[in-house]
Amino acid sequence: MTFISRRDLLKRAAIVGAAAASADGARAEGARAFQAGDSATAVGEPERAALHESGLHAHEAAREPLENLTATEADLLEAICARLIPTDANGPGATEARAAHYIDRALGGALSLSRQAYTAGLAALERYSRSSRGKPFTELTPIDQDSVLIDVETGAATGFTGSSAAFFALVLNHTHQGTFGDPYYGGNANFVGWDLIGYPGVRTMVSAADQQRLEKNDLKTNHKSAYDYESFTKAQANLSRRSSDEKGA
Repeated sequence: MTFISRRDLLKRAAIVGAAAASADGARAEGARAFQAGDSATAVGEPERAALHESGLHAHEAAREPLENLTATEADLLEAICARLIPTDANGPGATEARAAHYIDRALGGALSLSRQAYTAGLAALERYSRSSRGKPFTELTPIDQDSVLIDVETGAATGFTGSSAAFFALVLNHTHQGTFGDPYYGGNANFVGWDLIGYPGVRTMVSAADQQRLEKNDLKTNHKSAYDYESFTKAQANLSRRSSDEKGA
Protein backbone atom coordinates (compact mmCIF):
# COMPACT_ATOMS: atom_id res chain seq x y z
CA MET A 1 0.00 0.00 0.00
CA THR A 2 1.26 3.46 -0.79
CA PHE A 3 -0.24 5.58 1.95
CA ILE A 4 -0.06 3.67 5.22
CA SER A 5 3.10 3.51 7.38
CA ARG A 6 5.18 5.58 4.99
CA ARG A 7 6.42 8.05 7.57
CA ASP A 8 10.01 7.97 6.27
CA LEU A 9 8.82 8.86 2.78
CA LEU A 10 6.60 11.59 4.18
CA LYS A 11 9.60 13.06 5.97
CA ARG A 12 11.52 13.34 2.73
CA ALA A 13 8.63 14.52 0.57
CA ALA A 14 7.09 16.96 3.01
CA ILE A 15 10.26 18.94 3.74
CA VAL A 16 9.95 20.66 0.39
CA GLY A 17 6.26 21.40 0.93
CA ALA A 18 6.78 22.66 4.47
CA ALA A 19 9.49 25.07 3.40
CA ALA A 20 7.11 26.70 0.95
CA ALA A 21 3.96 26.35 3.01
CA SER A 22 3.99 29.92 4.23
CA ALA A 23 2.48 31.06 0.95
CA ASP A 24 -1.05 30.58 -0.31
CA GLY A 25 0.30 29.01 -3.48
CA ALA A 26 0.56 25.54 -2.02
CA ARG A 27 -3.11 25.59 -1.15
CA ALA A 28 -4.24 27.17 -4.39
CA GLU A 29 -2.25 24.64 -6.40
CA GLY A 30 -4.31 21.78 -4.99
CA ALA A 31 -7.50 23.49 -6.12
CA ARG A 32 -6.14 24.29 -9.57
CA ALA A 33 -4.85 20.76 -10.08
CA PHE A 34 -8.29 19.30 -9.46
CA GLN A 35 -10.31 22.00 -11.21
CA ALA A 36 -10.93 19.83 -14.25
CA GLY A 37 -11.96 16.94 -12.02
CA ASP A 38 -14.37 19.18 -10.15
CA SER A 39 -16.31 19.83 -13.35
CA ALA A 40 -16.69 16.11 -13.83
CA THR A 41 -17.74 15.36 -10.26
CA ALA A 42 -19.69 18.49 -9.39
CA VAL A 43 -23.12 17.59 -8.09
CA GLY A 44 -25.85 19.24 -6.12
CA GLU A 45 -28.07 18.40 -3.21
CA PRO A 46 -28.88 14.77 -4.25
CA GLU A 47 -25.32 13.65 -3.49
CA ARG A 48 -25.28 15.61 -0.26
CA ALA A 49 -28.58 14.01 0.74
CA ALA A 50 -27.15 10.58 -0.03
CA LEU A 51 -24.42 11.12 2.51
CA HIS A 52 -26.92 12.30 5.13
CA GLU A 53 -29.17 9.33 4.45
CA SER A 54 -26.27 6.90 4.82
CA GLY A 55 -26.77 7.02 8.57
CA LEU A 56 -23.41 8.41 9.56
CA HIS A 57 -23.54 9.56 13.15
CA ALA A 58 -22.06 12.91 14.13
CA HIS A 59 -20.06 13.16 17.33
CA GLU A 60 -22.42 13.77 20.22
CA ALA A 61 -19.78 15.66 22.15
CA ALA A 62 -19.56 19.39 21.63
CA ARG A 63 -17.51 20.28 18.58
CA GLU A 64 -16.25 23.52 17.17
CA PRO A 65 -18.37 25.00 14.38
CA LEU A 66 -17.60 23.74 10.91
CA GLU A 67 -17.04 26.26 8.15
CA ASN A 68 -17.93 24.31 5.00
CA LEU A 69 -18.34 20.57 5.57
CA THR A 70 -21.42 19.06 7.16
CA ALA A 71 -20.99 17.19 10.45
CA THR A 72 -21.33 13.82 8.72
CA GLU A 73 -18.83 14.78 6.03
CA ALA A 74 -16.40 16.04 8.66
CA ASP A 75 -16.63 12.80 10.67
CA LEU A 76 -15.92 10.72 7.59
CA LEU A 77 -13.05 12.95 6.48
CA GLU A 78 -11.52 12.81 9.97
CA ALA A 79 -11.52 9.01 9.79
CA ILE A 80 -9.94 9.03 6.33
CA CYS A 81 -7.20 11.48 7.30
CA ALA A 82 -6.45 9.41 10.39
CA ARG A 83 -5.56 6.45 8.17
CA LEU A 84 -3.65 8.44 5.53
CA ILE A 85 -1.17 9.77 8.11
CA PRO A 86 -1.83 7.62 11.17
CA THR A 87 -0.79 8.25 14.72
CA ASP A 88 1.77 5.61 15.64
CA ALA A 89 4.97 4.96 17.56
CA ASN A 90 6.77 7.55 15.44
CA GLY A 91 4.55 10.32 16.71
CA PRO A 92 1.30 12.16 16.02
CA GLY A 93 -0.44 12.09 12.67
CA ALA A 94 -3.10 13.94 10.70
CA THR A 95 -5.58 13.79 13.56
CA GLU A 96 -3.36 15.70 15.97
CA ALA A 97 -2.33 18.09 13.17
CA ARG A 98 -6.03 18.82 12.56
CA ALA A 99 -5.69 18.21 8.84
CA ALA A 100 -9.45 17.78 8.43
CA HIS A 101 -9.99 21.17 10.08
CA TYR A 102 -7.58 22.70 7.58
CA ILE A 103 -9.49 21.13 4.68
CA ASP A 104 -12.86 22.31 6.03
CA ARG A 105 -11.55 25.85 6.34
CA ALA A 106 -9.76 25.88 2.98
CA LEU A 107 -12.83 24.62 1.11
CA GLY A 108 -14.31 28.07 1.66
CA GLY A 109 -11.24 29.77 0.20
CA ALA A 110 -8.26 28.57 -1.82
CA LEU A 111 -9.67 25.05 -2.20
CA SER A 112 -13.24 26.14 -2.95
CA LEU A 113 -13.10 24.57 -6.42
CA SER A 114 -12.90 21.17 -4.72
CA ARG A 115 -16.00 21.57 -2.54
CA GLN A 116 -18.35 19.64 -4.81
CA ALA A 117 -15.70 16.97 -5.34
CA TYR A 118 -15.73 16.37 -1.59
CA THR A 119 -19.51 16.21 -1.49
CA ALA A 120 -19.62 13.61 -4.24
CA GLY A 121 -16.49 11.71 -3.25
CA LEU A 122 -17.28 11.33 0.44
CA ALA A 123 -20.81 10.14 -0.36
CA ALA A 124 -19.44 7.62 -2.87
CA LEU A 125 -16.81 6.34 -0.45
CA GLU A 126 -19.41 5.82 2.25
CA ARG A 127 -21.71 3.93 -0.13
CA TYR A 128 -18.80 1.75 -1.26
CA SER A 129 -17.81 1.00 2.35
CA ARG A 130 -21.35 -0.13 3.16
CA SER A 131 -21.81 -2.19 0.00
CA SER A 132 -18.40 -3.88 0.04
CA ARG A 133 -17.69 -4.19 3.78
CA GLY A 134 -21.19 -4.09 5.27
CA LYS A 135 -20.56 -1.12 7.59
CA PRO A 136 -20.11 2.64 7.54
CA PHE A 137 -16.47 3.57 7.07
CA THR A 138 -16.22 5.08 10.56
CA GLU A 139 -17.32 1.76 12.10
CA LEU A 140 -14.78 -0.40 10.28
CA THR A 141 -11.61 -1.68 11.93
CA PRO A 142 -8.42 0.15 10.92
CA ILE A 143 -7.45 -2.82 8.72
CA ASP A 144 -10.76 -2.73 6.89
CA GLN A 145 -10.59 1.04 6.56
CA ASP A 146 -7.18 0.65 4.95
CA SER A 147 -8.52 -1.96 2.54
CA VAL A 148 -11.34 0.38 1.47
CA LEU A 149 -8.87 3.21 0.93
CA ILE A 150 -6.60 0.93 -1.12
CA ASP A 151 -9.57 0.17 -3.37
CA VAL A 152 -10.25 3.89 -3.71
CA GLU A 153 -6.59 4.65 -4.38
CA THR A 154 -6.23 2.01 -7.08
CA GLY A 155 -9.49 2.92 -8.80
CA ALA A 156 -11.12 -0.39 -7.88
CA ALA A 157 -13.85 1.24 -5.79
CA THR A 158 -17.17 1.56 -7.59
CA GLY A 159 -19.86 4.23 -7.44
CA PHE A 160 -17.65 7.25 -8.02
CA THR A 161 -18.22 9.81 -10.75
CA GLY A 162 -15.02 9.31 -12.69
CA SER A 163 -12.11 7.44 -11.13
CA SER A 164 -12.04 6.93 -7.38
CA ALA A 165 -8.25 7.31 -7.65
CA ALA A 166 -8.66 11.00 -8.52
CA PHE A 167 -10.63 11.58 -5.33
CA PHE A 168 -8.06 9.69 -3.29
CA ALA A 169 -5.23 11.79 -4.71
CA LEU A 170 -7.15 14.96 -3.93
CA VAL A 171 -7.74 14.06 -0.28
CA LEU A 172 -4.17 12.78 0.19
CA ASN A 173 -2.74 16.00 -1.21
CA HIS A 174 -4.91 18.15 1.05
CA THR A 175 -4.12 15.95 4.06
CA HIS A 176 -0.42 16.55 3.43
CA GLN A 177 -1.06 20.28 3.23
CA GLY A 178 -3.06 20.24 6.48
CA THR A 179 -0.42 18.24 8.31
CA PHE A 180 2.76 19.93 7.10
CA GLY A 181 1.68 23.43 6.05
CA ASP A 182 1.92 26.69 7.97
CA PRO A 183 -0.27 26.51 11.10
CA TYR A 184 -1.85 29.84 10.20
CA TYR A 185 -4.08 28.06 7.71
CA GLY A 186 -5.73 25.84 10.31
CA GLY A 187 -3.65 22.66 10.23
CA ASN A 188 -0.29 21.54 11.64
CA ALA A 189 -1.68 22.30 15.09
CA ASN A 190 1.00 23.00 17.68
CA PHE A 191 3.56 22.45 14.90
CA VAL A 192 3.20 18.67 15.24
CA GLY A 193 3.71 18.15 11.50
CA TRP A 194 6.91 20.17 11.39
CA ASP A 195 8.20 18.40 14.51
CA LEU A 196 7.42 15.07 12.87
CA ILE A 197 9.57 15.78 9.83
CA GLY A 198 12.23 17.72 11.71
CA TYR A 199 11.45 21.06 10.06
CA PRO A 200 13.00 23.75 12.31
CA GLY A 201 10.46 26.46 11.55
CA VAL A 202 10.35 29.56 9.37
CA ARG A 203 13.40 31.81 9.59
CA THR A 204 13.96 35.09 7.77
CA MET A 205 17.71 34.89 8.34
CA VAL A 206 20.01 31.90 8.71
CA SER A 207 23.52 32.40 10.04
CA ALA A 208 26.49 30.27 9.09
CA ALA A 209 26.29 28.65 12.51
CA ASP A 210 22.59 27.89 11.96
CA GLN A 211 23.40 26.31 8.61
CA GLN A 212 26.02 24.10 10.20
CA ARG A 213 23.61 23.00 12.91
CA LEU A 214 20.95 22.34 10.27
CA GLU A 215 23.32 20.12 8.30
CA LYS A 216 24.01 18.17 11.49
CA ASN A 217 20.26 17.94 12.23
CA ASP A 218 20.96 19.88 15.39
CA LEU A 219 19.10 23.14 14.67
CA LYS A 220 16.43 23.62 17.32
CA THR A 221 12.93 24.39 16.15
CA ASN A 222 11.64 27.90 16.78
CA HIS A 223 7.97 26.96 16.36
CA LYS A 224 7.29 30.08 14.33
CA SER A 225 4.82 30.60 11.56
CA ALA A 226 5.67 32.83 8.62
CA TYR A 227 3.08 35.22 10.02
CA ASP A 228 5.07 35.71 13.21
CA TYR A 229 7.35 37.97 11.19
CA GLU A 230 6.56 41.55 10.22
CA SER A 231 7.74 40.95 6.67
CA PHE A 232 4.81 38.59 6.05
CA THR A 233 1.79 39.81 7.95
CA LYS A 234 -1.67 38.39 8.46
CA ALA A 235 -3.07 41.40 6.62
CA GLN A 236 -1.08 40.39 3.55
CA ALA A 237 -2.27 36.81 3.94
CA ASN A 238 -5.90 37.90 4.12
CA LEU A 239 -5.43 40.02 1.00
CA SER A 240 -3.92 37.03 -0.76
CA ARG A 241 -6.84 34.87 0.35
CA ARG A 242 -9.39 37.31 -1.02
CA SER A 243 -7.52 37.49 -4.32
CA SER A 244 -7.46 33.69 -4.52
CA ASP A 245 -11.18 33.47 -3.71
CA GLU A 246 -12.03 36.02 -6.39
CA LYS A 247 -10.05 34.09 -9.00
CA GLY A 248 -11.87 30.89 -8.05
CA ALA A 249 -15.29 32.53 -8.18
